[in-house]
Order: sequence, then structure tokens, then C-alpha cells
Amino acid sequence: MAAPVSDDGNPGIQATKGLLLAFGIIAGWAATHVAGVFYYSWGLHSFVAAPLLVAINCWLFVGMFIVAHDCMHGSLVPFRPMWNRIIGQICLGLYAGFEFDKLNRKHHLHHRYSGTEGDPDFDERPPHGFLQWYMRFFMEYFGWKQLVFLSAVSGLYLAVLQVSYPNLLVFWALPAIVSSVQLFYFGTYLPHKPNSHDFADRHRTRSNDWSWVASLLTCFHFGYHHEHHLYPSLPWWRLPSARGATSEVQPELN
Repeated sequence: MAAPVSDDGNPGIQATKGLLLAFGIIAGWAATHVAGVFYYSWGLHSFVAAPLLVAINCWLFVGMFIVAHDCMHGSLVPFRPMWNRIIGQICLGLYAGFEFDKLNRKHHLHHRYSGTEGDPDFDERPPHGFLQWYMRFFMEYFGWKQLVFLSAVSGLYLAVLQVSYPNLLVFWALPAIVSSVQLFYFGTYLPHKPNSHDFADRHRTRSNDWSWVASLLTCFHFGYHHEHHLYPSLPWWRLPSARGATSEVQPELN
């Protein structure tokens, strides 16, 4: 199925805009990470400042994963597989030492066997509970290599760079964990959870009907998930236009 036509469909424009947005997300994540882990001082202001900094960093964690996801589909820099692979690996490496090639293979299995037993992101066991499904999702991607990577970085921060333990927990570990829940809930669980409504087609997914702002804040428009499966070559920032161009009526997520 052809993607909705827009000026952003030009590969050069799409690459330029995508790279600028990706740089902004990565730079924003790095800035909030450094500010929290290395420079944050606890005080009375922490009741407001700390949760706000954690929330921003968590959201940017999600953004880095979505950028890496676009790289898997070659939509960050169209027709430049090496660029997509390098930028995708940078994002996933910063996230938790994930391997781009491994996640890339699994993600394409998700598209091929969406919502079935062959889908690595799907838990086919009723009643499709959130916690059970999340734990399966987490264990599918988090292995001993990620554990070694995070342990090594933590040791470097604590022993060599003299980072305080509370700062490391609150401004690195916490947003990383919460962002994984956010990605799973809005980008996998809600779109693919079977309910009383039948799915529209073989993609076995549905989209939310939230506003542009809510969609951006929850999961960088990845909640427009049926559109993503229909047009996997669209980058995250073009999904709202695809959602607006989709004429079919889809059941609400619940």
C-alpha cells in the first residue's frame, strides 16, 4: 500500500528533517543525562526539579528508541543503509547496550507475524495481562550482554567518575526502566492487545485517537500503530499525517 503523499516524502527532505530531529533527541538526552547524573544537587527544590528532569530524560529515552526503530525500516535516511545502521546502533547503545542487528531482525519478525505466535513482541497467552506480557517482552530483549554493559558503565560512573549512587539510580536507572514500560505500554501493549473488537486486517493492530500533543508525549506518535504497519517506511514524525489520511474507522484502544 502506497504511503500518503506529502512534501516530506522527498528523500532529501525526509533525511534532513529526520537527522535534525534525531540529533536534537540524542543531544537532549545526553544533556539531561549529564545534568542529572553528574551535576544535580539535592535540596528542597528536588520535589519539583528531580521528577521533571526524570520525566524529560525518560521521554528522550523513548525518542532515541523510536529513532533507532526508524533506522530499522531505513526511514531515517532513505536509501542509506549504513547511515541508518550507525545511527540506530548509537541510539540503542546509549539506551542499554542493545545490538542493532539483533533487534532489527526481531522487529521485522514482528511485522511479518504481527500478533501471532511467531511475533517476538506478542504474548499469545490469555488473558494477555500487562505484567505477564511486559516481562516476556523485557526478557526477549534484555540479556546477559546488556547486564554486563550496564554493570560496566555503572562501575565506571561510581568508581572512576565518582558519581553519587542516588544520582545514578534516579537519573539513569529510573528513566531507563520507566521508558521501557512507556514504550511497551503505548507502542506494543495497547496497539496489539486483543479485546472485544476485531482487528481491521492481518496486521492485528489498531491506533489511538489521541491529539497530536498526547500522541507525541506518550510515544512519539507510535500509538498511531496501524498506520505504522500499513506504511512502515514512514518516519515517526509523518505518522500523524498518515493517521489523518486514513479513511477507515478503527475501534478505540482499551
